[in-house]
Amino acid sequence: MIRAGIIGGSGYTGGELIRILHNHPKVSIDFVYSTTKAGKKINRTHSDLLGILDLVFTDSINLQVDVLFLCLGHGNSKKFLSEHSFSAKTRIIDLSNDFRLMQDASFAGKDFVYGLPELNKTTISSARYVANPGCFATCIQLALLPLASSQLLHSEVHVNAVTGSTGAGVKPSATTHFSWRNNNVSWYKAFTHQHLGEINESLESLQKDKGELLFIPNRGNFARGILSTAYTRFKGSEEEASDLYHEFYEDAVFTQIAEEPVHLKQVVNTNNCHIHLHKHKDILLVTSVIDNLLKGASGQAVQNMNLMFGLDESEGLLLKAAVY
Repeated sequence: MIRAGIIGGSGYTGGELIRILHNHPKVSIDFVYSTTKAGKKINRTHSDLLGILDLVFTDSINLQVDVLFLCLGHGNSKKFLSEHSFSAKTRIIDLSNDFRLMQDASFAGKDFVYGLPELNKTTISSARYVANPGCFATCIQLALLPLASSQLLHSEVHVNAVTGSTGAGVKPSATTHFSWRNNNVSWYKAFTHQHLGEINESLESLQKDKGELLFIPNRGNFARGILSTAYTRFKGSEEEASDLYHEFYEDAVFTQIAEEPVHLKQVVNTNNCHIHLHKHKDILLVTSVIDNLLKGASGQAVQNMNLMFGLDESEGLLLKAAVY
């Protein structure tokens, strides 16, 4: 069994990670670390685990675990790893943005690999340290990677994406509490969102001279999921685009190309990404949907763990969506 440790298990991504690992046939949870909730039952925080999981949060750490998941706020993973020295055999998967960019990938003798399996599966499979992609970044990259791979992103790419309130984390803020978020939609960080850096690096690794990416993120009045619409000029037909996407994702376990327009209920509570293509005149519209907490965070982290330990990529991740 793979012994797993979780640092920061009280938030949304930590809770999802606990649920997945508890049901993973090849994993046992060694500890879930929390300084603020040490000694308290995990099912008091994640109440759906009542009667399922009796573990408690702890403020002690086993430095010999096989895999460590860092579910900390951005900037805190570097600080944590500076203060704790884990065994050389411990594989580390970070869910923050601390190590995603190439300029940040080397830290304290550790070289982090960017953990998007549809792009870097071979590299991830031999990695000891993985930087898990951001949620918007995952959804948008999966929409655009096939075009970049074929050197077809010559024009500007316009992206609008809407995310659920869980994307902002468990700590309440002015734009996440119910009375503000309900019956409301708003944009934020237009053209400057922090995930643009990792998106551009991945696309430019496939196409150096790609067009500019113009991204508008939006807050939705729902809890979880991301729907992204990306459009750019495309000279080929819709059928040619479909062939291109099917070929690129032929071996991708969790990314499917849909014949009909996609929606969030297809993917919420799964590790899937569904993509739909639509051609209008010389414009190709690519719609992609994911669950921000699973394919956009904890599910993808376990997908990366499976690859790192030589397991089937989908081990423990075959969750199903409700379409009603």
